[in-house]
Order: sequence, then structure tokens, then C-alpha cells
Amino acid sequence: MCRSIKTLRPPVLAEEATEEEIRAAALQYVRKVSGFRAPAAHNQEVFERAVDVITRATAELLDGLEVRGAAARRAG
Repeated sequence: MCRSIKTLRPPVLAEEATEEEIRAAALQYVRKVSGFRAPAAHNQEVFERAVDVITRATAELLDGLEVRGAAARRAG
């Protein structure tokens, strides 16, 4: 597990994750999996495309998660 990636769902995060937080997590994931902090020019396009795809997938995941009891804790 990449320690730089934080949990982005309530109740761990008080509010919904921002687009910037989701993209930062995707970037950390791609860096970890690829082994590159910053890819060489010939790998830049595929690296950025992976970050984009993972950002979208993460946003979709977070939008679809049902966190039971989270609404009750926020209201109380």
C-alpha cells in the first residue's frame, strides 16, 4: 500500500473528496505502480493517461459507495 494515498471517503474525510484530492491519489498510485516519480518524455503520455483513467475510476467509486451511518453521524 502506498502510504501517501489517504482514504477519501466519509467518515474518514469530513467532507466529500475534492477533485484535486482524487487526482493526487491517482498520481501517487501511478507513481507507485510504474516506479517513476516523473516519467521520461517518451512515457509522459501513457503516464498522464493512466492518471486520468484512475482519477475517473476513483471518482466513480466514491460516488457509488454507500457509507452506512455516515449521514446520521454528520447530522448529530
